[in-house]
Amino acid sequence: KAWVLICDECCSVHRSLGRHISIVKHLRHSGWPQALLQMVQTLASNGANSIWEHSLLDPAQVQSGRRKPNPQDKVHPTKSEFIRAKYQMLAFVHKLPCRDDDGVTTKDLSKQLHSSVRTGSLETCLRLLSLGAQANFFHPEKGTTPLHVAAKAGQVLQAELLVVYGADPGAPDINGRTPMDYARQAGHIELAERLVECQYELTDRLAFYLCGRRPDHKNGHYIIPQMADSLDLSELAKAAKKKLQALNNRLFEELAMDVYDEVDRRENDAVWLTTQNHSTLVTERSAVPFLPVNPEYSATRNQGRQKLARFNAREFATLIIDILSDAKRRQQGKGLSSPTGETLGGKNRQINDDQHDYDSVASDEDTDSELTTQNNNNTQRSNHLSDGPITLQEYLEVKKALASSEAKVQQLMKVNNNLSEELRRLSLKDWNIKSDRR
Repeated sequence: KAWVLICDECCSVHRSLGRHISIVKHLRHSGWPQALLQMVQTLASNGANSIWEHSLLDPAQVQSGRRKPNPQDKVHPTKSEFIRAKYQMLAFVHKLPCRDDDGVTTKDLSKQLHSSVRTGSLETCLRLLSLGAQANFFHPEKGTTPLHVAAKAGQVLQAELLVVYGADPGAPDINGRTPMDYARQAGHIELAERLVECQYELTDRLAFYLCGRRPDHKNGHYIIPQMADSLDLSELAKAAKKKLQALNNRLFEELAMDVYDEVDRRENDAVWLTTQNHSTLVTERSAVPFLPVNPEYSATRNQGRQKLARFNAREFATLIIDILSDAKRRQQGKGLSSPTGETLGGKNRQINDDQHDYDSVASDEDTDSELTTQNNNNTQRSNHLSDGPITLQEYLEVKKALASSEAKVQQLMKVNNNLSEELRRLSLKDWNIKSDRR
C-alpha cells in the first residue's frame, strides 16, 4: 500500500509479490471509485514515495553502496531485488528506536492517527500507518475509532486511506454508532454512502466481475447474477454448494477473500494483455499464473488459493454466484434449506421488496413459514439455556483468565515483532552484500 505510480516493467514484479504486499491497479483501465483515485493521486503528488525510501534520501547512505536503480537497469535482477527490499522487507522506511514495550509505541502512534485524521494531512496519516499505527484502533477515552473521527469531520480521503488499511466501516463506537452514522449526522451524505459501498466492497466486486453491475445499496445490497444457460445442477455442484453452506463464518469469509483476490488477478491479467506489446509477452517474465503465496496463511489455504486459477470461466462464475447467494443468506440470518430443496433462503424481506435492483436467484423460494418455526424453536432453546446471575467468584475467575490470556498475547506480539525485525535486518544485510558484489 505504497500509493506510488509505477511503470509497466515494475508492475510485473509488484504483482508477483501478492496483494498482501502490493495492490496493483491500472490508472486508466481499472475501475476506480472517484474518492479512492483522488486519494492515490494526492499521495503520489505529495511525495508518498519518500516514506518508503526514507533511508535512501539520507546523504550518508550514498557511501554505503545502496542506491535506487536507474531506468536503464534490467528488471531482473536489479529492479526486482530493489522492489522486494523496498516494499516486502521495508528495508528503507524510517524505523523508530527500539523500545522494551512495543505495545506502548503502537498505542501512541494509533492515538496520533486518531487525532490526525480530522485534518487533511494525508501524508502524516500514511506515515503513522507505515510506522505501525492501527487503522481500527479503538480509543479508550474517546470511545471511537479513527474512521469515526474522519467521518464526522467529512475527511473523505482520510476515510479512503483508513479503509484500505483495514478500518471497518461498520465498527460501532462506545454507544453503538458506526462511522456511517457519524457522517450522516454531520451532513456528509456522500461520504456515508461511500462508506456503505466500502462495507460491501467484496460482494460488489464479485457481482461486477460477472455482470458489470453494482447494487445501489438503497434498494438492496446484493446483485446475484444468473448464468445464461442456468446454474450447473450436477450432483457434484450440489455437493459443493452444500459444503460451502456448511462452512463456519470464518472459513466462509476466508474463501470469499481468496476468490476476491483471484478476481483481481484475472482482471489485472485481462488489462495487462490488452495494454502490452504482444511480441514481448513471451520473453518478459511478467505472467502471474496464480495467486502468490502469502506467508501469513497456512499451506493448505495457499494451495487452495492457487488452485482457483485452474477453474474455467463457468466453474469460477458458479463459485462466485454460490458465494454471493450464501453471503446474502448469512447476513440476513436465514437458516439452510431442507436437504431435499435447493433454496438458499426466503425472499429478501426489505422495504420495496417487489422492486429489487438485483437479479433474482434461480432457486429463490419462499420459506418464511419454515424460518418462523425455526426462529421460535431457537428462541425457546435460547430461553431454556439462558444463564443465571453470575457470582463474584465466577467473575474473578474469568477476569483472571482474561488477564492471563492478554499477557500471553502481548508476549507473543513482542516475540513476533522481534523476529520480524531480525528478518528485515538479515534481508537488508543480504541485499547490501549483493549490491556490493555488483
